[in-house]
Amino acid sequence: MSEQSEREGPIVDRSVDAGEGGGCHGGAETLHAAAVASGNRELLKRYAEDYPKGPHDQPQTMCPAFGALRVGLRMRRTAMVLAGSGCCVYGLTFTSHFYGARRSVGYVPFDSESLVSGALFEDVREAVLKLADPDHYDTIVVINLCVPTASGVPLRLLPKELNGVRILGIDVPGFGVPTHAEAKDVLAGAMLQYARTEAEQGPVQAPRGGRSERPTVTLLGEMFPADPVGIGMMLEPMGLAPGPVVPTREWRELYGALDCRVAAAIHPQYTASAREFGLAGRPVVGSAPVGCEGTASWLDAIGAACGIAQAKVDLAKNKILPAIAGALSGSPIKGRVTVSGYEGSELLVARLLIESGADVPYVGTACGRTPWSEADLAWLESRGVPVAFRASLEQDIAAVKALEPDLAIGTTPVVQAAKEMSIPALYFTNLISARPLMGPAGAGSLAQVINTALANRHRFTAMRGFFEGVGAGETCGIWDQPPVSVAVPAPSPVVKPL
Repeated sequence: MSEQSEREGPIVDRSVDAGEGGGCHGGAETLHAAAVASGNRELLKRYAEDYPKGPHDQPQTMCPAFGALRVGLRMRRTAMVLAGSGCCVYGLTFTSHFYGARRSVGYVPFDSESLVSGALFEDVREAVLKLADPDHYDTIVVINLCVPTASGVPLRLLPKELNGVRILGIDVPGFGVPTHAEAKDVLAGAMLQYARTEAEQGPVQAPRGGRSERPTVTLLGEMFPADPVGIGMMLEPMGLAPGPVVPTREWRELYGALDCRVAAAIHPQYTASAREFGLAGRPVVGSAPVGCEGTASWLDAIGAACGIAQAKVDLAKNKILPAIAGALSGSPIKGRVTVSGYEGSELLVARLLIESGADVPYVGTACGRTPWSEADLAWLESRGVPVAFRASLEQDIAAVKALEPDLAIGTTPVVQAAKEMSIPALYFTNLISARPLMGPAGAGSLAQVINTALANRHRFTAMRGFFEGVGAGETCGIWDQPPVSVAVPAPSPVVKPL
């Protein structure tokens, strides 16, 4: 045991024992209670405030930790290490490589003995010591999954820096962080906190391309690469420039992000990151420049937060809004579309659909309601659109079945349910999030994919007719023995009464 852990006393609470039903299959309540008992009460309290749960208390997205893992894997010179059950790590690494990580993920395995004896923390510490090579890494991030979090493995006791390499330890349990979209914020917020502390202590690295000559607007939330470029064109008449996008692609961008005039919460679930901007004295503005009305309101809010004269704001609006209006009128969407997903940008997509002419009778998001989603919520509700925060999968599917839209946008199970009803459907994450949404490019791009899907309904009808009955009743399941021919008895002769 290290000198530091000896000072701190027992570092792992023994209340979680995988061999006694307290492991990852012990249930969320058991794990939560164990985490509280092992010293993580304040951590879970902060998560409950940042990411309040809703109608369901279990993640219905992919494992939340994937969000934090993805953020780290996309950063240059950053090593990611997981501590958790082997099955969880297998799933997380599989998903990471499915999404093109092409990076190794470190893993510190454990068993019941190393978990309850405190040896797991020492194993994590040893792994960090071996990895801390400044020739290869700027940062090492260690993520506690469910069981180590419930057991109180104290990543906070890891050294903050080794050989000039920053060390960050975070807990991302499925029983504390509801979605992978919010787990991105857990790591982004931790990195911003670390970077803010560094900047407060002295000079830090400048951005790779140098500091902007104009005040900047930091963009919170992953977005299509063309969107920051389009936003830059909108901001230019106001004398502003787009800053880094958080989560960033390298550590030095964090300093540039904090050095902004205002932070724009394009994705509203970044509550921990917004807190860091607040502590740095930077205001945070919600919503995003989507469609005509959304762009006008967003530019007004940015201008007000930055103290820009209204004449300059109007100049910016007069320059960009006609182009957006032209793109919207040139690519109208005629159809009834339900929107659901777990990325955090569902309300923005719904706004753009409505401005494009679509009828949107339902919006569901797995993310929670935050101060930075209020503007979009008010805009949608003023048009009679019901919005469900922390919407469950069952809610989303029920909406599709009840409303029978011309197109359903949602998660994989929602898309599957819609297609079984011969309703065209698009997977939100891969087909909607992975395209521009802002400015004229956003309006045209979204209309193209939506109208293509709407025009394909006859194909779903034909496929349903062809496959009708397949995969149901006697045509589904697994045969446990080869089929055999069964002789059909000949019909009995008809006996006529004498």
